Formats: sequence, structure tokens, C-alpha cells
Amino acid sequence: MPTDEEDAAINRGIAADPDTYEVPAEDFAKMKKLGARGRPRLSSTKVLLSVRYDADVVEAFKASGDGWQTRMNDALRDWLKDHRPA
Repeated sequence: MPTDEEDAAINRGIAADPDTYEVPAEDFAKMKKLGARGRPRLSSTKVLLSVRYDADVVEAFKASGDGWQTRMNDALRDWLKDHRPA
């Protein structure tokens, strides 16, 4: 933690910097919160998993462009409609 003298020197440096703008308390109080950031949470979350596939299978899905992991997930889900894992 800085000493009181160091803290005062830091604040003087901030005040002297022409690129620094300190928002007044009344303006800060008027600001609205942006809300949740990032992607909205899914109703059913995904499981992080490390798995190995043959290179040609992965390359075929990657070659189909962005969203290849979702398409791979959909292909596995479609397979499960007609099959039961052992």
C-alpha cells in the first residue's frame, strides 16, 4: 500500500494529466448500469470435456466454417435418436 505521501503524489499526477477526466459525483449518480455483460446464460449448460477425435473427422467439421463445434454436437445428438450408447 502506498504511504499518504505517495498517494498524494499519485493523485497530483492524475490531476495534472490532461487525458484524465474525473467524473463528478452528481454525473456519476446519473449513470445507468449496463446490466449483465457477456453471452446470456443458457437454460441447459454445456459440459467442458476433453475428448480425442480422428483428425479427418475434426478437419471435416472445421472445413464447414464457423459453428463447427455446434454442428458436431448436433450430429452426436442426431445419432443418439437412433442409437443407444453401450
